Amino acid sequence: MLKFLIQTEGEEAIESLIVPDSIQKARFVEVVKNLADLDVQSIVHEIVSWMIWTGIKICIALAIYYLGRWLLHRLIRMVERIMERRGTEITLHTFLLTLIRTCGYIVLVVVIVTVLGVDSTSFVAILASMGLAIGMALSGTLQNFAGGVMILVLRPYKVGDYIEAQGVKGTVQAIRLFTTTITTTDKQTIYIPNNSISTSIINNYSTAEKRRCSWKISVAYGDDYDVIRTAMIEIIRRDSRVLDDPAIYVRIDALADSAVVIEARAWVLNADYWDVLDSVTEAFYKELPERGAHFPFPQLDVHLSKEE
Repeated sequence: MLKFLIQTEGEEAIESLIVPDSIQKARFVEVVKNLADLDVQSIVHEIVSWMIWTGIKICIALAIYYLGRWLLHRLIRMVERIMERRGTEITLHTFLLTLIRTCGYIVLVVVIVTVLGVDSTSFVAILASMGLAIGMALSGTLQNFAGGVMILVLRPYKVGDYIEAQGVKGTVQAIRLFTTTITTTDKQTIYIPNNSISTSIINNYSTAEKRRCSWKISVAYGDDYDVIRTAMIEIIRRDSRVLDDPAIYVRIDALADSAVVIEARAWVLNADYWDVLDSVTEAFYKELPERGAHFPFPQLDVHLSKEE
């Protein structure tokens, strides 16, 4: 009985899949009629109209791009001239121009995308989502941007200052959105992230108008201290770049194991520091031996006792 039911159901399924020839012919006629009813001329007209309108929008977008870029460059030059006339510091000058250029191009892209027919609301939402994702991925970069803002607000240093930070000494060449550029005395260019330098100890050698030069000279025990001291004062005073106030200081600094250490101090203008330091050091080395000074080598006296 079960076998008979299965056989009967299978035959009915096969018959339902077989479509009579008359029905197939009627369906084919219907399809041909629908194709014949299509207005090919209107379809071509719509395609041509869409292509022309798309081409016009692309041309408008290109025109807006070149015009916007020209206006942005004019704006940057105008802001630059205004800051130069008002004597704005080069530190703020570079930072603001970079910020204006970046924001200007972002606005220009949004306008062009809107002209091309993209929904500005959707585009802004997508841009915000991308900005959030990029911000999370580049959190360190955003911290560097915040560090650059803090440097401009607190102003621990400016372009042209000689500073020491993050184990590096050099002259500040530029403060950009994310990094500070420093040039060392041997002309190496070093880029320090703003976040790192803004939260570290900064030694700025250029803030004060005056700077003190200091020398420590070791002479042998038994040398005439008064003669050497007088000679050191004469050598320092002979340099016209040394300031009279505060006065020159020369005194014994320490009685070391193998030498008497004499320290000399003199004040100069900040710009003259290195030149005076080097020239006076050379003069000490050349002239002090002529005045009875002996530069001793480290030595150790050993006393031997004879035991019986």
